[in-house]
Amino acid sequence: MAEPPVIILEREVERLLCYRELIPRLEEALGKFSRRDSAEVIQPVRSTLPLQKHNGFLGLMPTYMENDGVLCTKLLCFYKRADGSTLPATQATVVLLDPEYGNVKAVMDGEVITGMRTAAASAISAKLLMRPEAEVLAILGTGKQALSHYNVFTEMFSFKEVRVWSHTRQRAERFCHSVSGPVTICLSVEEAVKGADAIVTVTRCTEPVLLGQWVKPGAHVAAVGACRPNWRELDDVLMKEAVVYTDSREGAMSESGDIILSGAEVFAELGDVINGTKPAHREKTTVFKSLGMGVEDAVSAELVFDQWKAKASQP
Repeated sequence: MAEPPVIILEREVERLLCYRELIPRLEEALGKFSRRDSAEVIQPVRSTLPLQKHNGFLGLMPTYMENDGVLCTKLLCFYKRADGSTLPATQATVVLLDPEYGNVKAVMDGEVITGMRTAAASAISAKLLMRPEAEVLAILGTGKQALSHYNVFTEMFSFKEVRVWSHTRQRAERFCHSVSGPVTICLSVEEAVKGADAIVTVTRCTEPVLLGQWVKPGAHVAAVGACRPNWRELDDVLMKEAVVYTDSREGAMSESGDIILSGAEVFAELGDVINGTKPAHREKTTVFKSLGMGVEDAVSAELVFDQWKAKASQP
């Protein structure tokens, strides 16, 4: 008889999940996904259900990793919020199942998992594509994803300066008070990104906010917002001049307004670079367009569950 499902709440997920252990698992999973071996990762493109009354969507993200025995799905609600709205832009729950019996093993908060696995994927993109001598990081946006990206980027890399931009100075100041190191508040996007070696866009914008004319040649951009085919963060100039990488080519071609509306070509998936089948063009301006994938949630949830079991077995 199957054990009843474990409920793992947000604070417990925070205690159990760390970048040091998550990043190697994500790199391995991204490589497996891009090999397209059906026994490695079975993951359809995220399906969405419109929540028209609330200006949002319900996204369903199932994944099966047959060789690893991992079956998982995430339920993600995400919204186009008005500027200044106090309502959350996302809410997520991750369900981990036993692939043999079909029962639910664990239900866990998905907000921490989403924030950390997304930031970790961006950090992996920077590890592969950013110039080694990078000194300046610019973050556009000040929400949960901005914080998770700040945490992992400053943990993995040694930047001499971190800049942040937000629609309001109040939110930028609140962000600065929430992080452990010094951050420069910039009053405009142009000011924030001029001369930056790495740029992270984690905004709620649905129209381009980052223009190619402001981006330093050879900079690396991790574009995380704008997850709908008619939403954008980056302009045509940047998308067409940069070498574009993504987590899932199929996902990007169906979900990313930055790619679809600009007509930009996707050069490779991150997994292609990890597998050595496509090069990392560090000497050129690069864009990693992140949509987020079910396999990222699956390996993150499995790590959380493994850690929970290890702690539960301790006397």
